[in-house]
Amino acid sequence: MIAITLVALIALLHIYIMILEMFLWDKPAGLRAFGLELDFAQKTRTLAANQGLYNGFLAAGLLVGLALGAAGKSFVLFFLICIAVAGIYGAATANRKILFIQTVPAVLALTAIFIGI
Repeated sequence: MIAITLVALIALLHIYIMILEMFLWDKPAGLRAFGLELDFAQKTRTLAANQGLYNGFLAAGLLVGLALGAAGKSFVLFFLICIAVAGIYGAATANRKILFIQTVPAVLALTAIFIGI
């Protein structure tokens, strides 16, 4: 039950990130969330929307995996690993806090799945 809850929360987090990147990137909420200047955000809006779409795919993958129940376990594992790796890459190349926002929750969920809680 804990693992399912963690996976669902991670999916919701990635839906939120998708919304920020696709629709609010150059709005006050997006500027605050990512610490951006308006000029930079306006120039990179298309790139951010593309990035947001990928976050939406990650969330969708987790939700499909949850919807499949036990048959979706490998699906969930795949998407959690993708999220963890993306978080490591993002922390190394963009902002260290991504490690704590993406990778740590994904690793916690993976751990919960593997130990069966």
